[in-house]
Amino acid sequence: MSWLSCKESACQCRRQVPSLGQEDSSGEKRQPTPVEQRSLVGYSLWSGKDSDTTEQLNSNTEGPYVYLSMVGNITHSDALIASLWKEYGKADARWLYFDPTIVSVEILTVVLGGSLALVLVYAIVKEKHYRHFVQITLCVCELYGGWMTFCPDWLMGSPNLNTNSWLYFWVYLVFFNGVWVLIPGLLLWQSWVELKKMHHKGSNSRKKFQ
Repeated sequence: MSWLSCKESACQCRRQVPSLGQEDSSGEKRQPTPVEQRSLVGYSLWSGKDSDTTEQLNSNTEGPYVYLSMVGNITHSDALIASLWKEYGKADARWLYFDPTIVSVEILTVVLGGSLALVLVYAIVKEKHYRHFVQITLCVCELYGGWMTFCPDWLMGSPNLNTNSWLYFWVYLVFFNGVWVLIPGLLLWQSWVELKKMHHKGSNSRKKFQ
């Protein structure tokens, strides 16, 4: 068979296979195959991959911060990534120098949070039974880190936070940090719903055998 004939046959096969939701020759709508279902679920919001991407972004930006803080401080650093933290330091001055609480929380975020994010990606792709356990643990760690970042300063009257500027307070402090509260909160709710479904399914199965 010539190359042209093979190409024409492949094109005909693609035309014969209807798209998802379209009717086939028997008049029934084609349903996604298991592989297609996994692909669709893998890229949905509730799959948790958005959380993984967010956590990896968090680790990739805060990892250099931990390193620069351990070898010196952000204020005196000429590194390109340091300019990001110098800008954020206009809203929260603790990020400009070595603050033990901030650095301790960031070490936990980079090491534990980054590792859990990788495990969660694997658990989602391989559909492991421990997926929601890891997801809940990661979300709780993120929320705990956010609380320990701001609570000590709040108890002292927020001396390091710039609450007078609309930009620094509402955008830098409230909005950017609110993202790290909203996404873990949504994923915790998603895990709650999924675990509740699993519990009801297990309860119904036991009742059938009684």
